[in-house]
Amino acid sequence: MKILVINGHKYYSYAKGKLNQTLFDEIIKILSAQHEIKTTIVEHGYDLREERDKFLWADIIIFQSPVNWYSIPWILKKYIDDVYNYGVFFESADSYGRGGKLTDKKYMLSLTWSAPENSFENNKGFFDGRNSDDIFIPFHKTQEYCGMERIQTFALYDVLRIPDIETFKVNLTLHLNKYIV
Repeated sequence: MKILVINGHKYYSYAKGKLNQTLFDEIIKILSAQHEIKTTIVEHGYDLREERDKFLWADIIIFQSPVNWYSIPWILKKYIDDVYNYGVFFESADSYGRGGKLTDKKYMLSLTWSAPENSFENNKGFFDGRNSDDIFIPFHKTQEYCGMERIQTFALYDVLRIPDIETFKVNLTLHLNKYIV
């Protein structure tokens, strides 16, 4: 398969993104043994035509991203706003949201949360019983609008308080082996 891996982290002096970079690199390392890989690090800049061509080329798109204020970083949202164009990613349809042109594509989110896992799917928790994918429904609907099919999200929780990189890498490998490899 042909896989596009996108690093959507916005790097700051106080948020260096080492974990997201590690996961981005690990995804490439794991999948490149059996698949063709192209990459984008959004903060390094991008050419719109080249990015559109990468999407058209890819069978699977993997978005590696931290969670910023319960969504993707603004820089990744800007990337999507810039790259997802009418006529390439979607078109008008008789039924709203059914004009996606990327129906032969799948996508996966790989997320890093500072929130602990027990704050999800717990009616008394901060997220009122919602899971990670419930919080990311606007992102998922954007991809669906373009015709893409969701692969199970990979999410790591409490990454600032419990930064167990080796366990994170093992869990990522298991996820990729189950859903992609």
